Amino acid sequence: PLDMRMDTTRGESVADWLATATVDQITEVIRDYGEERFAFQIAKAIAARRQERGAISSTAELAQLVADTVKTREPGQNPATRTFQAFRIFINAELEELEQALEASLRVMRPGGRLVVISFHSLEDRIVKQFIARHSKEVVDRRVPFAQPKAMRLQSLERIKPSDAEVAANPRARSAIMRVAQRTEVPA
Repeated sequence: PLDMRMDTTRGESVADWLATATVDQITEVIRDYGEERFAFQIAKAIAARRQERGAISSTAELAQLVADTVKTREPGQNPATRTFQAFRIFINAELEELEQALEASLRVMRPGGRLVVISFHSLEDRIVKQFIARHSKEVVDRRVPFAQPKAMRLQSLERIKPSDAEVAANPRARSAIMRVAQRTEVPA
């Protein structure tokens, strides 16, 4: 089935959403969450397929539709990868969940504690990087004669990527990026 929910007892499945979503809504999700440059063409194909034969109900059906619509740019990569990523992120509100988890980390992390986050695509990594940067800058208040350090400071300015050996042992790790931040003494 074309579901993709992390909790199948809550929310709408991808199949249900695709059955009612407009071309513009589908385009926006694929473009924004999948970073797919052929988002509009894929959305039009989904809408046309829905009009001709009814709702798409299986992952195989959607994958074939996307493959017929666009050709992959990278050998060995399924052309539907970005589309599936987009729908999964959207249906599960994954980016919003990540932002909430990062904010919650400030409330539970003790001074000296470390935040370690592994992200698997650029949207997640951007959120993590911006969160750490936002909480790593000094606070400059003109009413206070000195700058106050923020609750987090960068542990590593470089992102840590898997080694060739790790990728060989675990191909899914190829896109992983790990970022580390350490809590300072300042309360959040």
